[in-house]
Amino acid sequence: FTMRFLLKLTAAAVLASALTGQALANDAIKIGVTPGAHEEVMEEVAKVAATKGLDIEIVSFSDYVIPNQALDDGDLDANSFQHKPYLDNQIKDRGYDLSVVGYNILTPMGIYSNKIKSLDDLPEGAEVGIPNDPTNGGRALLVLQSQGLIKVDPAVGLVVSPLDIIENPKNISFVELDAAQLPRSLDDLDASAINTNYALEAGLNPIKDSIAIEGNDSPYANVIVTQTDRKDEPWVKTLVEAYHDDAVRKFIETKYEGSVLPVFKISE
Repeated sequence: FTMRFLLKLTAAAVLASALTGQALANDAIKIGVTPGAHEEVMEEVAKVAATKGLDIEIVSFSDYVIPNQALDDGDLDANSFQHKPYLDNQIKDRGYDLSVVGYNILTPMGIYSNKIKSLDDLPEGAEVGIPNDPTNGGRALLVLQSQGLIKVDPAVGLVVSPLDIIENPKNISFVELDAAQLPRSLDDLDASAINTNYALEAGLNPIKDSIAIEGNDSPYANVIVTQTDRKDEPWVKTLVEAYHDDAVRKFIETKYEGSVLPVFKISE
């Protein structure tokens, strides 16, 4: 190679680097969601955010594990898919440095069945599907407790497992599955506890199709999350304001008719 060629190559590399840096500065904010309500609502949030000068790129994940890993790794700028107890458990187990910056929606967990019309009809020794992650599995057991089917050790708190059941008069067997797989389990099991986002994705209406549903006093409100050291960046405030906009609230209330509830409040 000639020296002139090498100088041109170096200049081109510097220019490319400068252009890349400029592109990164203008990139959209990447927000991780799960399919269904979280993704659909975020599409509305993106419209409002655009009017405030914030460009949002929505990245959809099919499970609950990867969005926090991707956020902690810096591959996402924020995520909006999980409730606070799940986030707390992930931080405890995996050491993530993530923080809640705002609340968004509550998606009440429902119990569904293709075999019975009421939990009163659940047979002796029934097989019931629950999510296999600790927080959503515990949430499912607490819903079943609220329906009088089981009793769990009150000392355990929200992170309940089948090992914490102290009363099980119908000798129910609990089948722990990935949350996304539970809608497909309905033909094989007597009933399953399904998170609303996966229920909606499977064409199930939590209000009409569930045989039991979580109460409005649930502690499982969903949250908007960023890396802790970025939580005070200006775009975060814009994102939360866009999510809490009246247009987004009206979209949620109209589209979901009570199966998804807005729980907007700024985190402290």
